[in-house]
Amino acid sequence: MINRILIRIRVIQIVYAWYQNRDKDLNQVEREFLLGLQKSYDLYYYFLQLMIELTDLHEERVSTKKNKFLPTDEDLNPNMNIINNQFINQLRNNSMFVSYIANRPMSWESNRSFLRGLLDDILLSDVYKEYAQIEKPTYSDDKDFWRKSFRTFIQRNEKLDEILEDESIFWNDDIEIVQSFVIKTIKQFKKTEGEDYQLLPMFNDDEDRDYATTLLRETLANAKEYRELIAKNADNWDFERIAYMDVVIMQVAIAELYTFDSIPIRVTLNEYIDLAKSYSTPKSSTFINGVLDAIVTELKKEKPFFKN
Repeated sequence: MINRILIRIRVIQIVYAWYQNRDKDLNQVEREFLLGLQKSYDLYYYFLQLMIELTDLHEERVSTKKNKFLPTDEDLNPNMNIINNQFINQLRNNSMFVSYIANRPMSWESNRSFLRGLLDDILLSDVYKEYAQIEKPTYSDDKDFWRKSFRTFIQRNEKLDEILEDESIFWNDDIEIVQSFVIKTIKQFKKTEGEDYQLLPMFNDDEDRDYATTLLRETLANAKEYRELIAKNADNWDFERIAYMDVVIMQVAIAELYTFDSIPIRVTLNEYIDLAKSYSTPKSSTFINGVLDAIVTELKKEKPFFKN
């Protein structure tokens, strides 16, 4: 689940923070880095938990209405589609989900007011009205309801984003990426696999896990060499005047160029140029593109077989 885009962002952030405050040794930096990646994976489960807790809140409301002093016919005969949703019941009992929540407990209880408002929005929506009209929803109908609800009411929800950013400093840049993986999970859930359906792993494979730690280590271990390369190829620029975030982005990019032969040069350049557009100044991407291109040209002259 934690893809290389998210890893690159995390490495840039942790390297930038380390240069601002060098009280931590490199082992501490690496532990903090891995903690940040773990928190990103927590967010994936936190969003899955959100759908379950919304379902539970709806069931509580239905039960309360049934048991009030003078219930209406609607109170006594509520629509049960959300409560009986097959996808949610399968997710609730999923072995990976149950195990993860048991080991790393999380809950939306402290945001009960937000949950109530979110549930109200869902129940008043056309998405729900269409779903409620289905007499006997299929498994596909049940998944489709939560996919549409997640896209419509949870993705790009500013109030939700604020809550998450307040809860963890690690989640500021994760929300959009992790939400896309939740949507992917809903789509890919299979009824036939029951409780054993495999949720997305923290890393796709050992190669991605190694990529994360190696990129961080190489960036910091070879900082002097990489910064000299940047200074040498930043035409007519005093190194001290280059935006600090630009230096960090290029330093991480050079570490990737040097270390990972399997990643094409153009892929590396494009990824870090794109990151510069989000994390540095408006002109940074063009500047970084020029410097990295010059560095690659120099490396190819010195090492003719460099990434050929």
